[in-house]
Amino acid sequence: MVTEKPFVAVVLYESTCDSPDYQTLYREDVVLVYARTEDEAREAVRVRAAGEAGSHRNELGEVITLSVKEVLDVAPALDEDLTRGGDLYSRHFTNFDAYRRFEPLLSEKD
Repeated sequence: MVTEKPFVAVVLYESTCDSPDYQTLYREDVVLVYARTEDEAREAVRVRAAGEAGSHRNELGEVITLSVKEVLDVAPALDEDLTRGGDLYSRHFTNFDAYRRFEPLLSEKD
């Protein structure tokens, strides 16, 4: 019997609006799912992400639409036993300046 293991996914969403003044927003979520295989994890993430998508009216009556732009990555969690914490996900890059421009929390420290 194969037991379920933790997998981590990075999902990119796009938020649009019917208002011409609205600036498209993007949201990156890091999601934890449990599955027996990476294929099962990928499907679980796809279903979960699709469930997040949809439209609603904001306080101004504008229609805001959230859609899945891309499932960027699905990978086994770095630690399988997460009962007391652990490492979930890691990614590497070579261009720190590009990362600084992308990451608003890092840009605020300048």
